[in-house]
Amino acid sequence: MKEEQRLLLEEIRKAEIAQSDRWLSYWQQYSNMDTWQFWVVLMMFLLPLLVLILFIDRKKVFQLGFYGYGIHLFFAIIDSFGVIKGLWIYPYKLLPGLPASIALDSSFVPVTYILLYQYILNNKKNYYIWMLMLCLVFAFFLKPLMVGLGLFRFGGRENFLMLFWGYVAVALIPKWITDFFMYLLNNNRFSLHKKLRNLK
Repeated sequence: MKEEQRLLLEEIRKAEIAQSDRWLSYWQQYSNMDTWQFWVVLMMFLLPLLVLILFIDRKKVFQLGFYGYGIHLFFAIIDSFGVIKGLWIYPYKLLPGLPASIALDSSFVPVTYILLYQYILNNKKNYYIWMLMLCLVFAFFLKPLMVGLGLFRFGGRENFLMLFWGYVAVALIPKWITDFFMYLLNNNRFSLHKKLRNLK
């Protein structure tokens, strides 16, 4: 590693430590367990997970779990990108060292998508229409409500349409990936194991 690169990397590391210390100080003053916002964020994290455990369709648990993991992954990437770029910020966290909004990224949003996906599968509804409605609700009702409660802030001008397109991307990509893997599961033509066995 070149000396110039090493020095820049060390500068970035120290800046991240300083930023982490600032978040800890901020959390202790404004986002700790003495605030009602902390408890709202905690409930947004715990309640959806409890609902999922109680109501997930056990016959489709692996398909739903795979899909839900994709939702979590892509939503967390988009959310973290928005925070890093200063497009938005979450003023209240469960813990200062956790990512932007673990309550939304890891629980509330994925569980909502999973349960709607389960309803769509079990009732043979149109995925795209139902998910479009959910994206509209998230972008133009949930996020404005969170802004009103002070749980979400834009870094500049409010842009709920941008959030809507993010929710649409989150709805589409994991669905297509899940469909592809379900196709592989149900179609033996692409089974390498089967082809190798037939060569013997």
